[in-house]
Amino acid sequence: MISQHQQLADGRWKTLSFFEQMANIGSEVERTISWKNKGNQDYSRQAFYRAIELLDLSIETYAKSTKGKELVRIREAMADHFAFSNSYHSTDASWQRYFHAFTWAARAGKQD
Repeated sequence: MISQHQQLADGRWKTLSFFEQMANIGSEVERTISWKNKGNQDYSRQAFYRAIELLDLSIETYAKSTKGKELVRIREAMADHFAFSNSYHSTDASWQRYFHAFTWAARAGKQD
């Protein structure tokens, strides 16, 4: 699969704080929701794939920590909501609330 975030995949992603990584993932989730609400499933799917790609980079970064376990669970729940049957019954609003906290923390300059 071709990386949409090649510079990040080449190591720049690991230089970002955990909060910055999660805020960037959240931006792609926001785009996923926005495009879905506009009725453009192709753009929504592309944004979702970018979110998953960034999430995978974070999973790789934090694989040996408790953050890695949380990230894997997030990936599962996101895939369930955006690509499968939503058996966890999450909502667009719940995803927005979840990632909003990371955006706030990143903007406030918080570190992991």
